[in-house]
This record gives sequence, structure tokens and C-alpha cells, in this order.
Amino acid sequence: MGDKTLTVRRANQGAAQPRPEQESVLLQAQQQVALQKLVFQAGSLPTKVVCLSQVVIEDDLKDDEVYEDIVEDMRTEGGKYGALVNVVIPRPGPNGEPLPGVGKVFLEYADTEGSMKARQGLHARKFDGNQVVAVFYPENKFAQGEYDG
Repeated sequence: MGDKTLTVRRANQGAAQPRPEQESVLLQAQQQVALQKLVFQAGSLPTKVVCLSQVVIEDDLKDDEVYEDIVEDMRTEGGKYGALVNVVIPRPGPNGEPLPGVGKVFLEYADTEGSMKARQGLHARKFDGNQVVAVFYPENKFAQGEYDG
């Protein structure tokens, strides 16, 4: 079952059966583990930061005017879902060298309520012909300027 091997044995009459309260605790623990696995598979626990990919292309980020337009568009769209604190769109280096996070958009909200609405509202939307992928991003990595995730 899952990644565990299930062993089946014939029941013996008279063998000590687990007490009902032990079965209940075991069942609750198994349900909790299954729920945690589902949450992590679904794109991690909600954070205040949403990372959008497949939104911008590197060439658009090189031109200052186009870049400013994209930032403004993201601020406007992101603001529809909650109190937007910050918009970060990493750009290529001065010589065009790729840097971590280029091609992604990071939206930081004041609370997880806003970020959850944004993730739900923006995920799978079309932007410039591409289907957007929206996932929660670790707040500690975002705060340290680590955009490689």
C-alpha cells in the first residue's frame, strides 16, 4: 500500500486483539500521514508567496519599458486577489546571463488568504498564449532573494 509492503496473515482465535482505543489512535495516525502526503503532493502548504511560471519570456525582461509594463500588469492582476505586498520578476544579468528565477513571477501577499485566492485564480490561466503554473513558494527563500525553486 503506497510505498509500504502489506503483510497478510491468517487470524488465530484466542490471540490478543488490540484494544479499540489503540485501533482508533492507529487509524487517526494513518489518516494524518495520508493527509500530509496529499498536501505536499498538491503543491506544498500555503505560504504568502505565489510563484508563477510560464508567464514571461526572457527576451521581454531585457527591455526596460516592456519589463515595467509586465511588472505593472502583474501588480494589477495580482492585486485582484488580496493585499499585494511585493512583486518580484527576476531579470537576466547585464550581459544576458541567466540568473535564478528568470522567467518566473513572484507575488507576495499580506496573508495566505490572498495568496490562496491568487494561486487558485491564476493557475492554468492563459497569459500571452501560455498556460500559467502557480505554486506556493517558501517565504524564507523568497525573503533571502533565492528564486531558484
